[in-house]
Amino acid sequence: MAKTTKNAVAISSVDESSVVAPGPVKTLKSQLLGGSLTLLAGSGLVGVTNLVYNVVTARLLGPTGFAHATAVYTILMLLSSITLSFQVVCAKYVAKSVSPEERSNVFASLHQRAWIAGLGIGLLLFLFERPLTAYLNLPDPILISLLALGTAFYIPLGVRRGYIQGIHAFGPLAINFMLEGLVRLGGVFVLIELGLGVKGAVLASVLAVIVTYFVALPSPGVTALRFRGTSISSAEGLQAIVFFAGQTVINNFDIVLVKHFFPPVEAGVYAAVALVGRLVNMCAWSVVNTMFPVSARAGNEEHEGSQVLFTSLLMVFLILSCLILGIWMVPSFLWKTLFGAQFEMGNYGMLAALLILYAITAGIYSLSSVIITYEMSRKIANTSWLQLAFSGALALGICMLHNTLRQVILVQLVLMVILLFVLMIPLLRHQLTPEALGTYRALQLRRLLTEEEVMSEFLRSEFHHPEFDDYRHEFENLVKNPNLNSSRENAVRQALLFLRRGPMWRELPADTKWFEVELKVADLERIRFFPRAQWRRAAQGSFYLKDVIERMRPHIEKPSDDEFFRKLRLLSSSVEKNLINSTVLLIGIDNKGPLTILDGNHRMAAALLSERATSLDQFRFICGLSPQMTRCCWYYTNVNTLLRYLKNLVRYFTYDPETDIGRFQERGL
Repeated sequence: MAKTTKNAVAISSVDESSVVAPGPVKTLKSQLLGGSLTLLAGSGLVGVTNLVYNVVTARLLGPTGFAHATAVYTILMLLSSITLSFQVVCAKYVAKSVSPEERSNVFASLHQRAWIAGLGIGLLLFLFERPLTAYLNLPDPILISLLALGTAFYIPLGVRRGYIQGIHAFGPLAINFMLEGLVRLGGVFVLIELGLGVKGAVLASVLAVIVTYFVALPSPGVTALRFRGTSISSAEGLQAIVFFAGQTVINNFDIVLVKHFFPPVEAGVYAAVALVGRLVNMCAWSVVNTMFPVSARAGNEEHEGSQVLFTSLLMVFLILSCLILGIWMVPSFLWKTLFGAQFEMGNYGMLAALLILYAITAGIYSLSSVIITYEMSRKIANTSWLQLAFSGALALGICMLHNTLRQVILVQLVLMVILLFVLMIPLLRHQLTPEALGTYRALQLRRLLTEEEVMSEFLRSEFHHPEFDDYRHEFENLVKNPNLNSSRENAVRQALLFLRRGPMWRELPADTKWFEVELKVADLERIRFFPRAQWRRAAQGSFYLKDVIERMRPHIEKPSDDEFFRKLRLLSSSVEKNLINSTVLLIGIDNKGPLTILDGNHRMAAALLSERATSLDQFRFICGLSPQMTRCCWYYTNVNTLLRYLKNLVRYFTYDPETDIGRFQERGL
């Protein structure tokens, strides 16, 4: 069994580039990607099913009947703020529960409360069916009565789905969503054909909710209604209600207002346009549904949490870009084919323009909802109240400006852009501002080194890589026995180094001063790995050397076929046989701050994991220090440093170090 002591450090000459990331460790990021893809596949099928449902309903009922059915369904969507509040609270508490009994108690408590809320709201709808019928210009109060029945089941359905979401059963959750869409689609075919008209379309949605409630598995049985004492913060419930109230108003209340302000035909056309917004939101929500329990389980791991957030934002952005591009590419005649001649308003080019504009608006809001739900998963956040304020502004804006359907959408677009901008400011400020770095004892600086000497040492540790195969025979002596007083040799070594490490070296600040330093055992606390791809899964959030080593040690101590740990064991064996290159490159701000390994990640890890302890005094550590080092992405990775790295890649894109090497070869040394 491999053992090590705290002062075990050595560097091997074995190739580090071939070491790949460990496989068995399932990170939060991998959970997010896997769950999101599962739900996205399900959401895609649900989206297609709902599109077919709405197209069928529109063609069978015409613009006026479609407007009536959509208005009632939109009221159900507005009530989803309560459904989703129960779902998200249940998912969060179930995800944080450590035992099946705790999860069962959470479900039982919330399930009972959801039924009380569902029956209460259903009763209110039944009592106020006539005023609602008059406001929405509906043909029959029975439509609101059907809505009341669906609401009674819809709110408890949120708890059942929240339990499934909380235990990360994303496959069954996707199936439940798909079943709802299929039942609604089949029901509308049968019921409208039976002559029920608008009532048939509404009844199909109600039946879909009831069926999916009873088959929402693997949540506990529907008989689990007995109240159990579970401590659930009222602030959590309030936060969820505030968030989903704002979300449902933003996503749906425009349809209600258009139904009130516009003639039935135009309201029907707008309801058809709004379908694309629901499709966009459904696809984006597949990512959010996965992100929420994954982020909640991350707890206070800031690095992992941020990684989950930015991965979610990127996924949503890519999904939305594909959807909007697809809508833009659909020819106008296809919309006519789908919805029929009854939906024509002058020309279908105008309808297509409204669809694209609405999709962009919904997409911008979806990015905001990712940020808000991320904050909710980790703490009680004020962003929910901000969204609620914007939802009120949206309703007020449409009430004031509704001359045309285009104007209604533009009001929403402007407000959603402002909301996203306001939400992004704290994130960008956090990313652009260097983090508060710890302070350690002053590092002992032995002597100042020239840049040429450091480049020579860096090249020596890199010269075994395949990039140098064509030059190894000719320049091997120049690398192994450097003449640092020769400007021509120094130029050749720089060209050779830039063949592999040019982008890395150019990121170092121009005022970097290089020192040979003395490292003590206590200094290991300040050393970090740079978060390269192959270290992210091993690090699991903290890239400080000692934290990573402790996470890796169990994998090293037991036999494994994993390529990553096999290579590290090989490197550890080389350390014990003194097959070492005695130089490690570090970078930092000053001699009192954290240090990041610029060259030697694998060798340092292998040394600390080796069986035999090796004195730090036997090795050479070179450290580059600059007050501007936070501008370097290899030391501190954020949006600002990555943009600087990208700018330098573009700036030096045409530079070819092989041209310089060839010129030296022609002239001879």
